Amino acid sequence: MSAAVANFPSVEAAVNTVIRIIQWGVPVARAELLDALTIRAINAHSRMVLRELPTLFLEFHGSESSVREQAKTVQEIAHELGGHDFEWALKPEDRTRLWTPRHHAYFAVLQLKPGSRSFTTDACVPIAHLAQCIAETIEDVAKSGLPAPIFGHVGDGNFHCMILVDREDEAERETAEQLSRRIAQRALKFDGTCTGEHGVGLHKIDYLLEEHGPVALRILNPGKMLR
Repeated sequence: MSAAVANFPSVEAAVNTVIRIIQWGVPVARAELLDALTIRAINAHSRMVLRELPTLFLEFHGSESSVREQAKTVQEIAHELGGHDFEWALKPEDRTRLWTPRHHAYFAVLQLKPGSRSFTTDACVPIAHLAQCIAETIEDVAKSGLPAPIFGHVGDGNFHCMILVDREDEAERETAEQLSRRIAQRALKFDGTCTGEHGVGLHKIDYLLEEHGPVALRILNPGKMLR
């Protein structure tokens, strides 16, 4: 097993790197993206000094010679798309060090707005549309006025958005609801799904009609789990 980490000038460049890695047939085992705001949260929470840029965390499996070749190929692809500060590691302790920021992301993000609650949502789109979908989501988040870091399993086309709200502020809760709704609808616009991992639950039942159509819903035990 080997691990690699690289910084990028934009989320689009990072995601396009993953797309090209997959297109080239490099057998990447894990591909995780953290946006710049998530990295800033990790620095504050864990007293780290990471560059506050969109960052990819990658993992490869295989023989020692094959993972070395994979790392070399990925580094070349990353550099072509503006990636820099590329690090990779084979030893378990070095891999753990590189991946530690990713493991700390969730709890670090909560500290961006102490006392807040995370209104967490996710979406999944075909990887060819992922860069544009995330870019539009980041722009949407900026307009909302709420901190909402984005990270996710970009090798699968899946990303998470943690919208931080004051649980006592009704206006913030409604803004978060609207933002979550637009994220789901944006995913459907890009031929994706309203949830990649979190499940439909109660909040996303109504997106199923738009996503699958009435014929599909009629065979899914209507009136029980579905409306």
